[in-house]
Parts: sequence; structure tokens; C-alpha cells
Amino acid sequence: MVKESKPRAGSLQFWPRKRARRIYPLIKYWPGKGKFDILGFAGYKVGMLQVFVKDNKKGSPTFGQEISVPATLIEVPPLLVIGLCFYKKTFYGMRKVKTILFDKLPEDIRKKIERKQKLPKKQVNVEPPEKYDEIRFLVSTQPWKAGIGKKTPEIFEIATSLDFEKAKEKLGKEISLEEVFKEGEYVDVTSITKGYGFTGVVKRFGVKILGRKAKRGHRRIGSIGPRGYGRVMWQVPRAGQYGFFQRTEYNKQILKLGKDTKEINPKAGWKNYGLVKSDYVILKGSVPGPTKRLIFFRKSKVYRFSPLEIMDLVIE
Repeated sequence: MVKESKPRAGSLQFWPRKRARRIYPLIKYWPGKGKFDILGFAGYKVGMLQVFVKDNKKGSPTFGQEISVPATLIEVPPLLVIGLCFYKKTFYGMRKVKTILFDKLPEDIRKKIERKQKLPKKQVNVEPPEKYDEIRFLVSTQPWKAGIGKKTPEIFEIATSLDFEKAKEKLGKEISLEEVFKEGEYVDVTSITKGYGFTGVVKRFGVKILGRKAKRGHRRIGSIGPRGYGRVMWQVPRAGQYGFFQRTEYNKQILKLGKDTKEINPKAGWKNYGLVKSDYVILKGSVPGPTKRLIFFRKSKVYRFSPLEIMDLVIE
């Protein structure tokens, strides 16, 4: 009997649809190595607002006119460099060969960081390994400087193009967003989306709702597959986990980098967030994730820069 064979059907782009491993993302690809000193940053999502800007896109019907664009406000307190990670290229990819942790942090900050990462009491060896191909900063967020009322920081790695001597000077110091990005620059944004838990096929896959004469239900699929197979194929939409996925959106333009919180703080504070207390950034468009979720920025795959003239901010 001839063996049945055909090309695979269905996209695996967003598969498997299961929960992310942690509440803040893991960045596996860092564009811009060798061109920029620091390749990424992170901040807390505050909410959305409306921005009036002057359109500078040539060929646009509204070129030179004032237009309204949706935007997202993100609070970006400075990141604290608490260590250096050294990686080496192997047959199986990049492998960590050594980590140097900073031991001379102030006692109050040290206690907060040790909620997440144990720090050495005495520095043993601050020399790099004999062979390594890449250095990354091990950084800690400082949510106590933001308006979310959180004590436990997030700790993650950020790629850098600096050599060991220059990277070593950053140990124990803060990195601000202005050192990494500038207004008008395009960035790639990564975050964990809002979680919905267990949902049906209509919400999870966008399956059409059946008509009123359907006997076994309406918010379901008509058939789970043909008779010939002794199983249900993976292409068939099924109920299950929806949301809390890691997603990356490309080319989000930085409209404004700011420090004066009076410009963007409503009297009663932002809904479900509170008052912005530190530096902030306004990105054009929306970003994945709910309020207070940690948002990662990285250098765009294709570097672009075109500043927009901001006419007015509308906070609703």
C-alpha cells in the first residue's frame, strides 16, 4: 500500500500555546553587536495616551500636518549593574563560562536584590576567564524607584559590545535609558502578554460560531478530524491555555524621553498603576502586556531614526 505523504499544514509560528516560563521575557537575539555599547533596556508599562505630532513622512496625505497617534507610556527607572556574565561559542551555541557579581552595594539595596539573587560577601576573583567571546551585563531593576509599590526586583542579562575593562567600570553603577536610546529611534519590544487562562476554541483560535441549528453547541468546532486516523491531529483547534505568551513587536518608535513627571501624571494617578516617579518613555503605538508588566526594549533589527515633532499630549 502506498504511504500517505503531503506537506505539513498549519503554521507553527505561535505554537505551542502554553504559558511563558516566567513573568518577564528571555531575549535570545541581540541585534546591533559591535555598533552600540549597550543593546537593551527595560521598564514598567503604565498605560496608553494620545499624542499630537507633526507628520514628517514624505508622500503621506497628511505630510506636514498635525495628526493624532496612539502611544504607550512606560516608566523606566535606571537599571543597576550587579554583575558580568562571560559566554563562549560552542558547537551547541553560546555557553556561560563565568559570572562576576559585585559585592560592594549599599546594605539597603543589597537586601532588596538578595530577594532574587544571592550576592557574595567578599569579592574572590574579578578577572575574566582565559577564553570568552561575549560579555553581558547582569542587571537588576529598581522598582522601589517607580510608582508600582514593588520591592522584589527582576534580574536579567543585557548584551553589550564593551570590552572587559570598560564593562568592569559599570559594575555597581546605574544605567539610564538615555545612555542606550534617543528620541526618534525605532526599537523592538518584547513582553509577556495578558493571561486569560483556559479558554475555548472561539477565543483561542478565532473559530466561527456555529449557527442556531447546531445540535451539540455553538462555541465549538464542527469536527475534530477524519475517521481514518486513530488520533486527533495537531492542526485541529482545541480548547486550552490562552495568553501569557512571550511576544515581540518590531519597530516601535520612541516619541519622547522625559524626566519631568508633572507633564504626564494625572492628579489622581494612572489607572491600576499610580503616579510615575522616575524617568519615562513614550512609544508610538501599543505594546504587549498589561499594566505594571516589565517591557523589554532592544535595538531594532534594521536600525532606523526619524524624530517626530510633538505638538501636544492628551492624557485620558
